[in-house]
Amino acid sequence: MKFGKIEFRKEVILFLLTALLMVSCKSQNDKPVEETSKKPNILFIAIDDLRPELGAYGSEMAITPNLDAISNDGLLFENAYCQQAICSPSRASLMTGARPETIHVIENYTYFRDANPDIITLPQHFKNNGYEATNTGKIYHKPGFADAELSWSRKPAYDKMTIEKSKTPGGFALPENQEMFRKNQADMIAKYGPEAPRNGLGKGPAYEYADVPDTFYEDGYNTELAIVTMKDMIEKNPDKPFFLGLGMKKPHLDWLAPKKYWDLYNRDSIKLTTQTHAPKNGAAMGLHPSFELRARYGIPKKGAIDDELAKTLKHAYLASVSYIDAQIGKMINALEEAGLRENTIIMVWSDHGWHLGEMGIWGKATNYEISARVPLMIWTPDMPKETRGKKTKALVELVDMYPTLCELAGLDKPEHLEGQSFAPLVEDPNKSWKKAAFTQFPTPALREWAANPLSKGMRETYFGPLIEEVEGKIKDQQKDNWDRELFENYLMGYAMRTDRYRFILWRDYRDPKAEPLFFELYDHKTDPNETVNIADDNPELVAELLAQFNKGWQGNLADMANTK
Repeated sequence: MKFGKIEFRKEVILFLLTALLMVSCKSQNDKPVEETSKKPNILFIAIDDLRPELGAYGSEMAITPNLDAISNDGLLFENAYCQQAICSPSRASLMTGARPETIHVIENYTYFRDANPDIITLPQHFKNNGYEATNTGKIYHKPGFADAELSWSRKPAYDKMTIEKSKTPGGFALPENQEMFRKNQADMIAKYGPEAPRNGLGKGPAYEYADVPDTFYEDGYNTELAIVTMKDMIEKNPDKPFFLGLGMKKPHLDWLAPKKYWDLYNRDSIKLTTQTHAPKNGAAMGLHPSFELRARYGIPKKGAIDDELAKTLKHAYLASVSYIDAQIGKMINALEEAGLRENTIIMVWSDHGWHLGEMGIWGKATNYEISARVPLMIWTPDMPKETRGKKTKALVELVDMYPTLCELAGLDKPEHLEGQSFAPLVEDPNKSWKKAAFTQFPTPALREWAANPLSKGMRETYFGPLIEEVEGKIKDQQKDNWDRELFENYLMGYAMRTDRYRFILWRDYRDPKAEPLFFELYDHKTDPNETVNIADDNPELVAELLAQFNKGWQGNLADMANTK
């Protein structure tokens, strides 16, 4: 009888403990995610036309203390590449997490949402997972492509701004530059119709040196707007994480920067490139005649840019870089003053690089290293101490940012993504990684700098002789391959960057199985500036790299099972 009573008590105690444990587990599982741990905020900083011309990347000239500080406490990617070196395709690709041809955006005038109505963008995915998502400045290509209804949950806090936004012609501060812009644009519209400005005709000066406050120009204003918007979000929803995009327009042309940033530099110490010629035996269709710069007032419409002007232009570019660096510093300071940095992931990127006279051209829009390679850095609150201030040589792509931020924030990744999260590199920057990164661009020589086919205005203005000249070079090189319809509208340059080589093939993009018309091969071990195309002298290596290229991006991802 006593034995039975003891057993009964044991059973009752076991039952009660089990029931209590089940109730406790249910209680924990029913808790909202926000109550157990708040998701990290995301500060997503975009910079337009910035090549790795930063102190953190070894620039001997650029004065960029704020971006350098992020790098010194975060992780810097030495080999990051865009998917196409032009604004809209690059941004549409990284914001959707898919590659230019997948989303059918290979020039600046196709709106990604028209071509992909149901695709889930990066900020949209965060918005759908409980984030407040908003942006100021240039994140997508232009206001009309900003995807306001689907990507973002709210508008910036314009009502909290105490600074009036400048609305001068062309954004210029000096009256003479405003008048020049107004007149040139009116003349082109009168001759070629209302689409002339859209096609890049009718510009003012390439640069401006004016003693104005930072907020006169758009990047200064948009930074202040981002700061007040951040404060507004945490005031209204203190427990809700945010995704805040801050887009810097500079150093995109026109190079408008306040005088104090020009004054940081000694003009006499500014060094120019010594690589002023196209690659030997390179593709004649691979370089353009610097259309984007030549459209500006005061820039020669043909011939070389002389050294005096080149020094002024590089000075203007550097001043613009220092200007946006200061704005980013203000944003980071505001984040810290609000007590938010310790729960915020900071990612800084540029949409593509820029030639400052390298290969004899000025502008983006090529498949070469100087145009495809971009600055990219990340800072996370919980990254290992051993990672902070490190640089990684791993090959990464801008399309990788979407899955990376998802992983770091603990969100599922949409199935359509065509990048690979580089979150493991934040833990170990020395991991073996991707075998290759991919960039593409359609016939730079015979397209406008927005990658669209040449317009009537481009052919009839001062650009006409330049187009005829470069077309002649292509005919001489390509001989029987020459076909105007193909070269102007359907020829695509595809670049694959491995740890050692840049391999470029040119073929009809309508047919993935089409025989390439021309190959380029540059050995970065012996020729980091890509001065000599060695494809003809290395047929076996070309065949080997072509086989690797044909595996596509999927066949060149990091093998997560065997990374070290």
